[in-house]
Amino acid sequence: MFNGIKAPELLIILLIVLLVFGARKLPDLARSLGASAKEFRKGIADGSETESDVPASDTQNQDS
Repeated sequence: MFNGIKAPELLIILLIVLLVFGARKLPDLARSLGASAKEFRKGIADGSETESDVPASDTQNQDS
């Protein structure tokens, strides 16, 4: 995924993020990003469980 990104590039990106958001906002930003990722994974898991619970006959169109 990050084959082309080396340490100097990561440091530059981190410095830019630090300048944009500020040192006080970084922990809050990381915490909210982690919570968002957790909710996203939970939603994906719940969605796949719901789809597997539906019988195949209910998903087909009925012409009655």
